[in-house]
Amino acid sequence: MKKRWAVIIIGVLIISLLAGCSSQTGDASKEETSNNAASVEETKWPDKPFEVIVHAAPGGDTDFNARTFAQYFEQITGQPMVVTNMDGAGGSIATQAVLNAPADGSKALFTHTGPMIVNEVAGIVDYSFHEFDVACIPAVDTSTVLVASKKSGINSYEDLIEKAKAAPEKIIYGTELGSYSHLQGLILQDKADIKLQFVDSGSASEKVASLLAGRIDLAAISYGSVKDYVETGDMIAVAQFSGERNKLLGEIPTFKEKGIDVAMDKPYIIAFPKGTDPAIIKKMSDIAVQVSKNPEYAEKLEKGFYQEVKVYETDEAIKYLDSIRDEYMKYKDILRANV
Repeated sequence: MKKRWAVIIIGVLIISLLAGCSSQTGDASKEETSNNAASVEETKWPDKPFEVIVHAAPGGDTDFNARTFAQYFEQITGQPMVVTNMDGAGGSIATQAVLNAPADGSKALFTHTGPMIVNEVAGIVDYSFHEFDVACIPAVDTSTVLVASKKSGINSYEDLIEKAKAAPEKIIYGTELGSYSHLQGLILQDKADIKLQFVDSGSASEKVASLLAGRIDLAAISYGSVKDYVETGDMIAVAQFSGERNKLLGEIPTFKEKGIDVAMDKPYIIAFPKGTDPAIIKKMSDIAVQVSKNPEYAEKLEKGFYQEVKVYETDEAIKYLDSIRDEYMKYKDILRANV
């Protein structure tokens, strides 16, 4: 009998000890979760001026988006967002500068899928966007159009296809070899089953000059850079690269409307060095959402580069960028062969 009671007492003690451990573990887990949540909510970042590195020179669409966003970032946080232009090497100088920067929230990258994805596809860099901590996509350029020079004789998408099939590799497509616009041309060529002649014609402003002079026939450029020439008839807007028609561009059709599965929007990306405090990443994403809700900001995007307001928070942004990378990687071999 005594032995039986001893066994029962020992069993009760063991159960009590296990329950106590479980309770302590649960409490610790809850405490850790609570502390993490508090960290995200209570971060004082930014508590001093914050620098973003832009991969492009002043005056273009990326620089415009960074500086416009910076204005409203300061309104919300009370701290300046200092834009530093670091162009060159297809944007890899800027990406490398942030890749190697301290992960202390003092510096981030403001760029787009050219330097962050196309450079990897082209073999210009040996790292992907996953080597950074992506905070958000604060804006998306859905205004890129394929434009033809007046001297090319191309007056519509149908003209382009007819001329390209009649004389393969005679229509000159101006780009920066290995760049985002180069990939746009390769994808168009593949999907439309045509052959173009690719030439390195430099930056957007240099492409505009070459189109006006008739040195190149086609180029993919943000509509804001060519709108005046389209209206005067010096250039012809053939089609939008956007997946859905950007209504700010008037009656310019998308390639999809013409039966060609070409859709290349250009999301802008804010990314920090790997290992940045998750609270800072969350805060930047939240700020981007706040900025996107400002009607004044929306008006500036429309007037500046005919952009509609779009924003992707952290998880959604990474998922979107992964889908873009998967699609672009299909053209890795042909892009690298032409760089």
